[in-house]
Amino acid sequence: MDILLKPIVTEKMTAQGESLNRFAFVVDKKANKIQIKSAVEEMYGVTVEAVNTMVYAGKNKSRFTRTGAIQGRTNAFKKAIVTLAEGDTIDFYSNI
Repeated sequence: MDILLKPIVTEKMTAQGESLNRFAFVVDKKANKIQIKSAVEEMYGVTVEAVNTMVYAGKNKSRFTRTGAIQGRTNAFKKAIVTLAEGDTIDFYSNI
């Protein structure tokens, strides 16, 4: 099971990464905190101190076009915020 789907790189998470040593990932909805911790430690070679998770529900969206209203829904996802040990860091831009 692929646990880590993608990192979340936003202004807010970049600031938290610099000041609080926290990094965020979109993870599989069935993954628990223990699996997320081991996946991050294995993939990036760091020590994880804490994992916080939250599940976002999908939102209803609609837009109006010439042919009428189009309705849809955004995907639901699970987000994990990982706090690393002092001195460890993750560089998402190293392989660009």
